[in-house]
Amino acid sequence: MAYKLTAEQREKIQHLDADKRYNHFIDKVSKWEEIWSLRDDEGFVLVSTDDEECMPVWPHPDYAAEWASGDWDGCEPFKVEMEAWLDTWLPGMEEDGIAVAVFPNLEESGIVEGPRELGSNIIQAMEG
Repeated sequence: MAYKLTAEQREKIQHLDADKRYNHFIDKVSKWEEIWSLRDDEGFVLVSTDDEECMPVWPHPDYAAEWASGDWDGCEPFKVEMEAWLDTWLPGMEEDGIAVAVFPNLEESGIVEGPRELGSNIIQAMEG
């Protein structure tokens, strides 16, 4: 179950710069041990940067739900438990050459990171 998030908190966090949203993401997912993405009947949402495919992820389903419009209308937030994320998802994404768009905001601003690096940062935060 996701942590409690008010509309005011969500709005404030969404307007942080990409680095601060990244740090917020690491803090929340390391404590709550869940990551949220978007999916529909055809699979998970992927976005493209100039040179790579990325899976966007958020620390709370409300942030993901905000993206479920336009091209992704009909998509729903999907929770990935931390153990599965670290043991299955990240290695699979690494193998498939898919990067992670960490906590993009509605302006599509966010940090893109390789799965291995993101996993290491999450593990470090969980141990710290």
